[in-house]
Amino acid sequence: MKTVKSPFKFKGGVHPDYNKELARGKAIERMPVPAELVVSMSQHLGAPAKCIVKAGDFVTRGQLIGEKNGFISVLVRAPADGLVKAVEKRPGPTGAKADAVILDTTAEAPEGAVPGVSPVLAPLDWKTASREELLKRVEEAGICGMGGAGFPTAVKLNPPPNKRCEYLVLNGAECEPYLTADFRVMLERADRICVGVEIMRKILGGPAVRIAIEANKPEAIAAMEKAFADIEGNVEIVVLPVLYPQGSEKHQIYATVGRVVPEPPALPIDVGCVVENVGTVAAIADAVEKGEPLLERVTTVSGDAVAEPKNVLAPSGTKYSDLVAFCGGEKEPPAKVISGGTMMGFAVSTLEIGTTKTTSGLLLLSKKRVFQYASGACIGCGRCVRACPMNLNPALISRVVDANDVKAAEDAHVMDCIECGACSFGCPAYRTITQSCRRAKASIRARVAAEKAKAAAAAAKEAK
Repeated sequence: MKTVKSPFKFKGGVHPDYNKELARGKAIERMPVPAELVVSMSQHLGAPAKCIVKAGDFVTRGQLIGEKNGFISVLVRAPADGLVKAVEKRPGPTGAKADAVILDTTAEAPEGAVPGVSPVLAPLDWKTASREELLKRVEEAGICGMGGAGFPTAVKLNPPPNKRCEYLVLNGAECEPYLTADFRVMLERADRICVGVEIMRKILGGPAVRIAIEANKPEAIAAMEKAFADIEGNVEIVVLPVLYPQGSEKHQIYATVGRVVPEPPALPIDVGCVVENVGTVAAIADAVEKGEPLLERVTTVSGDAVAEPKNVLAPSGTKYSDLVAFCGGEKEPPAKVISGGTMMGFAVSTLEIGTTKTTSGLLLLSKKRVFQYASGACIGCGRCVRACPMNLNPALISRVVDANDVKAAEDAHVMDCIECGACSFGCPAYRTITQSCRRAKASIRARVAAEKAKAAAAAAKEAK
């Protein structure tokens, strides 16, 4: 194992104020199970899980409460013992609603019920277990990507027969402002990440490993060097320059191995790469060796309006209000609350939202950190074009979306947009360029889905 500096730098990117000093020195704290959990069936990319419990049921920790509902889907297990108070639509961080199990964790277990215990699943010896057994364990543990969109991990680790993984890339960049959850996981759980790498290498057929960490995290680099000192094979820690969005998987692939992922629908595996967040890798180790499903995660609670910023290990479904209370409450009324980071996160209007497997941060910002603005006309300065890491023309896309010309946005490759926010970050006219791209992409996806449904209906009619 060796540590090297990245020889590649992608085009574009920006340098926001990182503000990580608020929480980077705070060790991970385990939060007691709250009195009520809001456990969404949509904690991942793809089809929401199918809820299989109902109001009045008593569930135990680790019990299956949501089945996979398609190929791109992830099952959901109860993060704690409790009584199902209701199953109802609840909004998530993006505002989209999905079925959620409202769990009363203070309820007494009915006579004969056996409280959930650890381990939930039978521990496995990864050295003797087969590839198929390890893949099954990742799936039944309900693991999805914990650093971004939440892609089902069992699917990512099982590429088609004609695709081979040559490089396993561990994403430890954590380039979003304020967030330090992954940083603390690398500091405190580097040994679990190392075990997770060994398991994933066995599943993927022994690829080379590249561990990507930004240069502003020297403590994490040192911790990972120590944990991986004796690992065998082609393993490198790649120190990346500090540049947002260094955590994007496409740009991380380029920064670590110099390969370029083609335009959608191409995926990293098309260039021989699989990228996983360091938290996901640690979760795989716990699922295999300890029999622990993904029932909790580390979330950074930060910002200048929270009394004590922390990195909190909390059960999935923990309400944002309970996270804030665990961090001492509000130091002052927040002017803005963001789920995630300031670049790619979503502003939320309530703290009654439950955390999910992908909730990396919760930010409470005071009036000093935010301001009201009105978008102006594009002045053609080109800052957004220089900042875009995907080589797009964000100014053009924004203008045509404003004119409701989604076809022109599609022709301008809006579907390549990774919604990193770099374009909006430096716009002197305060144009909501990223939101325009999201609108266009949503319209295009809706149109494509409608076309597929129409074609399927026509085929079914013809078959009759």
